Amino acid sequence: MANRIITALDIGSTKISTVISSLEEGQPPSVIGVATYPSQGLKKGVIVNIDDAINSIAASLEAAERMAGLTVSSVYISINGKHITSTNNKGVVAVAQDEIIADDVFRAIESARTVSIPPSREILHVIPREFIVDAQGGIKDPIGMSGTRLEVDAHIISATSSALHNLVKCVQQLGLRVDDIVFTGWAASNAVLTPTEKELGVMLLDIGGGTTSITSFVEDAITYSGSLPLGGANLTSDLAIGLRVSLEDSERIKLNAEELIKNTKSETAVSEATQKRQKLLGQDDEDGEKKPAAAKKKRDIIDVSKLEIEGVNTISRKLFEEIIDARLSEVFDLIIKQVEEAGHETRLPAGVVITGGTALVPGITSIAKKVFGVPARIGYPKGLEGLVDEISSPAYSVVQGLALYGAMDEGYGGARKQVSLKNTGSGSGLAGRLGSFIRNLLP
Repeated sequence: MANRIITALDIGSTKISTVISSLEEGQPPSVIGVATYPSQGLKKGVIVNIDDAINSIAASLEAAERMAGLTVSSVYISINGKHITSTNNKGVVAVAQDEIIADDVFRAIESARTVSIPPSREILHVIPREFIVDAQGGIKDPIGMSGTRLEVDAHIISATSSALHNLVKCVQQLGLRVDDIVFTGWAASNAVLTPTEKELGVMLLDIGGGTTSITSFVEDAITYSGSLPLGGANLTSDLAIGLRVSLEDSERIKLNAEELIKNTKSETAVSEATQKRQKLLGQDDEDGEKKPAAAKKKRDIIDVSKLEIEGVNTISRKLFEEIIDARLSEVFDLIIKQVEEAGHETRLPAGVVITGGTALVPGITSIAKKVFGVPARIGYPKGLEGLVDEISSPAYSVVQGLALYGAMDEGYGGARKQVSLKNTGSGSGLAGRLGSFIRNLLP
């Protein structure tokens, strides 16, 4: 049997990442092609210029195809933006026979789908949280069980029709079929979160360039999905104003901050050791008392001369950290407000997992611990094999998660069955869709 090719396309506000992977039965996806290209035509996760967006997507896709040595025909794509909303709804059906069959499950989920949403919105995902058979809850797979009443508690994620159709249009202009459209938070959770974290209760924050997607899990079931139109670009602009440098230089300082701070620390450590040795040998001069103050002052300086920024060789570490702390604290406060207004808890036992490109900003976990009052860690993606060195950073959690999503094909009657995808060639009618849906639900 020929290997199945899965193409994941993470269409973000600052970069477009493509991963082409090959899937053999019983094996994790193996990456054979990777490419990242600067994103144009998108703002805060939403397409604002279709032509620019198409060119960026094409450039990323072509580079990945060259590496993989093949041409792809279909893709899984990500979607994000403040228009993403979620709700939990229940669906109930009477079981037709003595045993629950796939058709009963299908009908229960379709019943849950009948939630009232405005005509300008479309459903992205209907994700079963748990099944309830004759008042017995906590069931993940009810097929084969005996019962007369089947109930499903489902998590429903929706997006605006215009954002969905513009995204699909960009991909179809390149002659590609859309396999599915996946919310970035749901995709990233496949690659970043552990089963234990999902069971205990965890919140995943994917902080990208223009948006932050929020996904929370309790008892191994997704409880909330949402997005905030703030991200790493806001940090960059704050740093540019505070440090009085250009946006391009501010972005370089932000991206290299961890390494720059580390290098400055090591230099300071050497000078302090030298001071101690001199003191022991009696070589301390009359200004010895002033040296600790000088060392302290040196520790407050970050040497940025390696970045070759015109007119700037050093910046204040204290000022840098204050700017980062202020902006991230504001973002985290807004996340808490948004989630609590939706009626969900933010202080979860497994804490907060931060991923996305902005997760690498120094001190982000400390700020998260302070604001949320729970443990925090940086989430690195895992689960793929092959050429993963280039995509091991948190910035690639979504694209890795999309590839894993494609391997599991957890459609759950998602966006591909709602959005009118022209020329998708997915035609085997209701029977084919039902067969695919049943396979999705089986372990």
